[in-house]
Amino acid sequence: MNSKQGIVLNKAVIFGAGNIGRSFIGNIFSFNGLRVTFIDANAALVKELNIKKEYRIVIKRNNKSDEEILVNNIEAIHSSETDKIIKCIVECDICATSVGQAALPKVIPLIAEGIKIRNQQSLFLLDIIIAENIRNGADFFRKLFKENSLSGGEAGLIETSIGKMVPIMTEADLTDDPLVLHAEEYNTLILDRKGFRNKVPEFPEIKAVENIAAWVDRKLFIHNLGHAASAYLGFEKYPQRKLIAEVLEDDQIKLQVRKVMTEAAAALVCEYPADFTSEALADHIYDLLFRFQNKALGDTVFRVGRDLKRKLGRDDRILGSMRLCLKHNLPFGEIIKVFYSALGFLASDQTGETFGGDNILLKSFAEMGIQQGLTDLCGLDSFEDRGLIDAILV
Repeated sequence: MNSKQGIVLNKAVIFGAGNIGRSFIGNIFSFNGLRVTFIDANAALVKELNIKKEYRIVIKRNNKSDEEILVNNIEAIHSSETDKIIKCIVECDICATSVGQAALPKVIPLIAEGIKIRNQQSLFLLDIIIAENIRNGADFFRKLFKENSLSGGEAGLIETSIGKMVPIMTEADLTDDPLVLHAEEYNTLILDRKGFRNKVPEFPEIKAVENIAAWVDRKLFIHNLGHAASAYLGFEKYPQRKLIAEVLEDDQIKLQVRKVMTEAAAALVCEYPADFTSEALADHIYDLLFRFQNKALGDTVFRVGRDLKRKLGRDDRILGSMRLCLKHNLPFGEIIKVFYSALGFLASDQTGETFGGDNILLKSFAEMGIQQGLTDLCGLDSFEDRGLIDAILV
């Protein structure tokens, strides 16, 4: 098998035509001249993409007018059309996934079949951009590849740090154009330079880094943590306010969120001294808080805070950042406050519905108590995480 060095990329396949797949990855590929094929399980969305052959992205900015981007040179295939999908994998120059971790076990077998045919035809190795919000994504892919009779080394597995914010589109937004997406101006794709088996694409939006683990943790323990803190602390004080930007109009909440992010940043500097400085992370926090206050984006408290089972998990933004602070003997009292605020999070969407499962989780916490909830619901180990549990219970 040969790498594809110095050859122009022409065809891309993206699994997932949702918010990140279209507004971010698809936008970057199309802008840089690639023909993009989306694979998605939403039949109505696939049909509409194939009818229009293009879609709009409306860039929402703080105190500035909107900008529209038209993404074209696209097509879509429904996820049930497996033969077409495998053919696309064989013929494409680069691939990406943006479907969510739960859907990957359905996607990876199709990619594996395409890779097997590429092997038979002695085609160059396929690079796969893992545009998923998961840690150690390459290991997850290798595991599923091995379950599908591949070693895991037959493709470039490129982990990413996805920092672009894309809000939930309202029914009113989609009435005139069901394909339109709103997104923020930020458009930098941070990815693992070492994951590529071919030359890293020279796209202006790509920032290839040497230690992707550091940048994934920066996203999780500063961006995701700060966003969640805004939602949980904001809802606690202003349950009637719907937007993240609205709760951050309160300077006290904004200051508290900054303190939360700063606690995690101190731990990141200790964990990754070759990658981050306190000054650089302070600048990053300043920039994120400005982006969080983008009222034009319309990002909701509900979207940012929903799915408590995942966001209160042992390795996720809140408990994960606490564990990192504890590892380096650093304080995390402000982050603990976010955890307790999350236990009262009952925000609803535009229809008045809360996120499925959140009410059940909060009820379970109330019934079994914090200590048992930390182990049974959040996944903390009663022995290994004893110090963290004790700190939370103080």
